[in-house]
Amino acid sequence: MRYLAPILIGFLGAAVLFGLGVWQLQRLDEKLAILAEIEARIAADPVPLPAEPNQQADRFLPVTAEGQFGEEELDVLTSQPPEGAGYRVIAPFETGDGRRILVDRGFIAEEDKGAARPGGETVSLTGNLHWPDETDGFTPEPDEGRGIWFARDVAAMAAELGTEETFMVLRDPAGSGAPRPIPVGVEGIPNNHLGYAIQWFGLGIVWLGMTALWLWRIRRRTD
Repeated sequence: MRYLAPILIGFLGAAVLFGLGVWQLQRLDEKLAILAEIEARIAADPVPLPAEPNQQADRFLPVTAEGQFGEEELDVLTSQPPEGAGYRVIAPFETGDGRRILVDRGFIAEEDKGAARPGGETVSLTGNLHWPDETDGFTPEPDEGRGIWFARDVAAMAAELGTEETFMVLRDPAGSGAPRPIPVGVEGIPNNHLGYAIQWFGLGIVWLGMTALWLWRIRRRTD
């Protein structure tokens, strides 16, 4: 009877911990399927820009649009290897039917900031609709003096530039020169389930080890 309590506690604790590890592996399979679906959606053939894009249903949707860039731009501080520090250039784009949307033109090195403002020529764009969630309570307010932003805040940028809250991330360059497009990808979508599973399995093994030590000490005391 003296071994009953530690055996029960050891068994139940290990069962819970190993069960959580198995659950994380199941979540991993689900996440991999979701990521594969997103990758296929991103790479699909583009369609004309929807009249009323939906932030949930149309996320990552490949689209085309024709029109002209405005002269304004917003620069989001970032970095890209191997270039180092630089900016993501966000510009307003007016389509042929009079709509104004936001376009992420891509990355430009810090020393080239402001050097590649688009002209007034009509261009055809191909990109993916996206509504990046990059702000939180620690995100600084934009530095209006230097024209620098610290996150792609679609709602605030649309208000600043007088556009609708439609955000296209270019796939291909809109003309020659900088910026360099950074297309939408799944790299930024968290997928830590394998690490979580390893942690739970590791804790389960530790729990069993502690249970074995407990049983050994009980035996030593009673011998």
